[in-house]
Formats: sequence, C-alpha cells, structure tokens
Amino acid sequence: MPMGHHRVMSERTADASPTARSGVDVLDDPVRSSLSGHHRHLAQRRGRVLRYRRDVSVFAAFPLDPGPADWSDAVELFGPGGTLPISGSMPTPPPGWATTMALPGVQMIARAVESAPDPAAVILTDDDVPEMLDLVARTRPGPFLPRTIEMGTYLGLRHGGALIAMAGERLHPAGATEISAVCTDPAHRGRGLASRLVLAVADGIVRRGEIPFLHTAAENVTAIRLYESLGFELRKELVFGSFRIPD
Repeated sequence: MPMGHHRVMSERTADASPTARSGVDVLDDPVRSSLSGHHRHLAQRRGRVLRYRRDVSVFAAFPLDPGPADWSDAVELFGPGGTLPISGSMPTPPPGWATTMALPGVQMIARAVESAPDPAAVILTDDDVPEMLDLVARTRPGPFLPRTIEMGTYLGLRHGGALIAMAGERLHPAGATEISAVCTDPAHRGRGLASRLVLAVADGIVRRGEIPFLHTAAENVTAIRLYESLGFELRKELVFGSFRIPD
C-alpha cells in the first residue's frame, strides 16, 4: 500500500457498524445520533423530534414508531404548512398530512476503501460558500445550505482559481461520518475528480478512527457503481421522504 494511504478492511466493519451505548446501530438512525451527539449544537428539539437549524440542513430525526405527541411536536418544530422530512421508512401520517416525497435510496458503508489524502485538495471555508452553493445548484448532488459547511470538513479542487469539484462531511453519528455533496463541474467530469475527493474525505474520517458511509438515490446507478469501485458496499435500502403539515 502506498505511503499515506489508509484502508478500511472488511474484517473491521463486517457485520458491524458503530453502535451506541444502548446497543442500537447508529447507522439505522444517523440523523438522531448526529443531532444528539456531535451536532447537538446545531440541533433544535421538541420531545422525540429533532431537526437541524433551518440554514444548516434539511434533515430531521422522527421516531420510527410515532405517536400522537410526536406528530404534534413536529407541528411545533416545523410549523403549520411546513415540511417534515423523513429518512429511513415512511410512517403512516395523521389525516390531513400529505406525502410530498418518497424517494428510494441506499446507504453504503466503507468495507475495503483505500483512502488517501489528495495534495491538490484544499479545505473549504466560509469564504468559499458562495462558490459551493453555485456548484451545488449546477450539479444537484443533494441539499446544501449556507451553513451546511459547519457540519464537517469540506474539500475542493480548483482549476484556474475556480471551484470545479467538492465533497465533504455531513451526518456525524457516533463512530462514523457521512460523505456528502460529492459533485463536479460538468466541464471537468471524466477525470476522476469525484473519486479523488471521496477518498480524501474518507482519509480524514479513517484517521479519526471512524467509518465512512454515504447515501445516494437508488436510481443513481452511476454513483452507486463509482462508490462500489472505491470499496463501499450496500448496507441498507431506505426512503428519503417528506410530509406536508396541514395549515
């Protein structure tokens, strides 16, 4: 293995993802683990319902077995007419709540990823956010808001001074970190920039003793094949959904 490379071997993660003290696999509900732990300073909470601050992330943690109090707490947290995001499985909502999205997705976890730093990658800062938002708007890798950068380390590649590719850390449950916002300017695709950045972000995660994981839409076969080629494996299928709260 070349110097500076790190490998997440299958024997380290086989059959096992990070578990919380309760014994629950945190990757089954990474949003809740993140908002209850590493990202608690970015959280807003009412009862068992948690969300990121509005300008940080669209994600929220909603109970898998919601009762009437949980739906009421969601109304308090998101407001009448608001949108309650769901990740995992879609519960049956109360009357008057409309399903506005139910996108099949996959969660993938590093099994044999040979991560490596990229000497050309730069750490992105608040000053880079306008360019990051522009790149995301043109490539649509998923939600990215003005303060999403506060969720973790984001790396970028530049050409002629312009940001042409980026990737970074998003959800941060105990013992693992999600790789997200993987995107490349269309004019610079086909050069392996996304692969380089995924491996570079993964390297920072592995150096902390954590396990890299990621999410993508189930229909995004191109991305899934890329991640498989880098050593990620399917861990679970899930749904990215949302409900519109009645006015």
